[in-house]
Amino acid sequence: MNIKPESTVDSYYPVRWEFREVIEEQITKETEGKIFFFCENEGICEAISEVVELKEIGREGVFILLKNENKIRIDRIITLFGKPGAAYEEYESYGNECMNCTGGYNN
Repeated sequence: MNIKPESTVDSYYPVRWEFREVIEEQITKETEGKIFFFCENEGICEAISEVVELKEIGREGVFILLKNENKIRIDRIITLFGKPGAAYEEYESYGNECMNCTGGYNN
């Protein structure tokens, strides 16, 4: 699904502690499921795996490491096992964007 591939950014944005706690809880529970996130080429990607670690990688940012050995930057996660992630509001804003348009009509 390609919503907006340019939405992925090089700069890491800080993530609220509440979301980090959700990630830590899922690691402890060994939950496996779907993760939707913004990715560089496709716009939106999904992964089905278990999160095994939350790790800060140098200047790149904080990532979740998956059981299938992939990694996802946590500020780009839309949903984690059905729970809203750090990038959920950005994703939702694309759906609401049309609500702000005039449909070609001037008021």
